[in-house]
Amino acid sequence: MDIDSRLYRADQVRELDRRAIAGNAEDRGIAGFELMQRAGAAVFRAVRARFPEAKSLVACCGGGNNGGDGYVVASLARRAGLQVRVIAMKAPAELDGDARRAADAWLDAGGPVSEPDGQIEADVIVDALLGTGLDREVRDDYAALIESMNASDAAVVAVDVPSGLQADTGMPLGTAVRADATVSFIGRKRGLETGRAPDFTGAVLFDDLDVPDSAYRDLDPDAVRLSDTAVQEFLPPRMRAVHKGALGHPLVCGGDFNMPGAVLLAARAALVTGSGLVSVATRREHSMALAGSLPEAMWADGESGDTLDALAARTDVIALGPGLGTSDWSREAWRRLLGRDLPVVLDADGLNLLAEHGFDRENWILTPHPGEAGRLLEVSTADVQRDRFAAARELAERFRAVVVLKGAGSLVADPDGRVALCPFGNPAMATAGMGDALTGIIASLVGQGGRREGMLFDAACAGVVVHARAGDVAAEGRRAILAGELIAAVPRVLPGTPRP
Repeated sequence: MDIDSRLYRADQVRELDRRAIAGNAEDRGIAGFELMQRAGAAVFRAVRARFPEAKSLVACCGGGNNGGDGYVVASLARRAGLQVRVIAMKAPAELDGDARRAADAWLDAGGPVSEPDGQIEADVIVDALLGTGLDREVRDDYAALIESMNASDAAVVAVDVPSGLQADTGMPLGTAVRADATVSFIGRKRGLETGRAPDFTGAVLFDDLDVPDSAYRDLDPDAVRLSDTAVQEFLPPRMRAVHKGALGHPLVCGGDFNMPGAVLLAARAALVTGSGLVSVATRREHSMALAGSLPEAMWADGESGDTLDALAARTDVIALGPGLGTSDWSREAWRRLLGRDLPVVLDADGLNLLAEHGFDRENWILTPHPGEAGRLLEVSTADVQRDRFAAARELAERFRAVVVLKGAGSLVADPDGRVALCPFGNPAMATAGMGDALTGIIASLVGQGGRREGMLFDAACAGVVVHARAGDVAAEGRRAILAGELIAAVPRVLPGTPRP
């Protein structure tokens, strides 16, 4: 696994930092001040690359090594000809170790240092106040300086993590800097790309500071960051003689009164993702009305228990929940299909019925949004969002399921504790029907994935990447897109079939 795919907790990154400095039998240690200089250089490169017209810079420096990084940035910017000043929360004479050395170098070169004085005027602000060790709410002078940074018209670049943001969860501790870019070092912090974090980090740029591979050895990451490889490895090129019966046959069940469009979206998504066959079980009148909208699917009367049993007998995965509702019909279909010995992708009201009644089974994928996750865990939505990694892991363990916790930076978890994060997607996808599309995509991949060990986790990972990437293609900078537009973009993000 390459370094860019590994996601670490803050304490793990501090251990990596310690290892890099200590060295080992294979690689000599890197002096702490050398690492600080590399970090400062990485931040200044990002400033120059993203804001090449900037002529003035203010570095807001705290009292730890994060502040020392800020002094290094200030020195580099001053040597490059920018007008620079440092706002220090702690007098340079009170600093220790490498941070004191960086501050002394700034002062020896004639660099000015001032205390916070309200409004900040500059082209770029470098946030070097607080690092990954923050574990309590930001208060008093630090909170006031953060608010001054947020009120400024300047672009903001955060050092390692935006000050005030909890690096493990992505939640602000009271108040947090809203950066345009964050330059993170040594190991990617798991909390910077999920939940509320993207509203504070801006673009997350990563630099390993040339820490040798030996420092990472025997320290397993807490989670993995997904890439397009998840899709490419799951969907190898098709054999030229393949037939539709070998490409999966999902059964989509849902579409109660007033919600017929949900099963239409899920079925269409399954087909464009590559299912050879798709059957839909829905309300009798809906099946007749919708057949003309998607003639490629097979529409059936889902109100007949015998029909449901017959459909399940000839399909290989069940997508249960889109528009399902909570009526007597919904509950009967839910119980009957969950009892089948087939993999199930459970969404929407299928999850709400699970929260209400429970069901003991394995071999399934749950796809809750934070509200549904809260109902399943019997906690508030805010509690789920407070630590999305913990919530996803608890759901997976409690229900013995692969879990897709949807939202910005969707997480995929399994009962063994594995977690993967999807870094793709955009706010234009916050519209109705997106979950139905995801259900169809994942069900299609499950049907195409065979029965190998770990397939459900891999299918869910590939599914969230396909869904998010298609959303990015469909959005193209727009404020909002329809679920149907995302579905139409799915073929553009799937690996194709090589030409003969």
